Amino acid sequence: MTGAIAVRAGVVPVLAAAVLWGTVGPAQLLAGAGVDPVALGACRMLVGGVVLCAVTVRPRGLRTLRGPGVRLWMLVSVAVTAVFQGAFLQAVDRTGAALATAVAFGTVPAVSGLCARVLQRERPPAGWAAGTAFAVGGVALLLLPGGDGPADPAGVLLAATAGASFGVYIVAAKRLAAAGADPVAAAPVSVLGAGLLVSPWLAAAPSGLGSPRGLALVGWLALGTTALGYLLFTRGMTRISAATTGTLSLAEPLVAALLGVLLLDERLTGWSGAGLVLLLGGLLLVALPPRRRGGRAARAGAA
Repeated sequence: MTGAIAVRAGVVPVLAAAVLWGTVGPAQLLAGAGVDPVALGACRMLVGGVVLCAVTVRPRGLRTLRGPGVRLWMLVSVAVTAVFQGAFLQAVDRTGAALATAVAFGTVPAVSGLCARVLQRERPPAGWAAGTAFAVGGVALLLLPGGDGPADPAGVLLAATAGASFGVYIVAAKRLAAAGADPVAAAPVSVLGAGLLVSPWLAAAPSGLGSPRGLALVGWLALGTTALGYLLFTRGMTRISAATTGTLSLAEPLVAALLGVLLLDERLTGWSGAGLVLLLGGLLLVALPPRRRGGRAARAGAA
């Protein structure tokens, strides 16, 4: 497999996972089930984690998670997944789905790239800096206050914490793979473990989960956005760098914003429209194969 083909094989599933994750907020608003968002997240992780484990995990894969170099990163993976779920859902509750998603995933590429540089001595690929700058600039435009006044500072901080957690998860997952852990087993175990940590919220706010709308919402979030999303994400992230993975995750707020316009009658201002254009530009810069981005430099290196 050539380098360009390998990059495409990693970019496509990671982008597909980000598109699925971008439907979480709009789906919650469209369902209107009145479910507590944190309890909904616990159901999403528990059901999705069980399905992922049943479909993908095998005894041989589980055995790879017992090694001394693997256990620490498994604990990190479970912890940051749980932190992401709790912080993100609380941020959505305080600031709304669109703003929380934009802030969270605007934080991911910088954190994943810096962690990969410090922990793995991994040099970000060509185009990462420019693509991340474009994407983060787009997120900044999306954050400009509108007619409703400034955003809730605590909600923005929670969203940034969620994004930082996901950035650390990306690097932890790659460290697990480098240590010999089976990523097909590590991701489901991380999701299920995080669901168990978040599960106390189910007892605190169970209302609405048993309604038809609530069950349909849990089904989509658990099977579509969690089981299928993490399966695609895990398959793709092993073929591309952590920095690239983090920047491609910015497709999630892009999808959430577009679905808000198309399905929820949310209107874009001039600034927010420009922000979406910058986000898309950043994604394209990162998604293009190195050979196409490198031009003469790539041909000279090959010679």
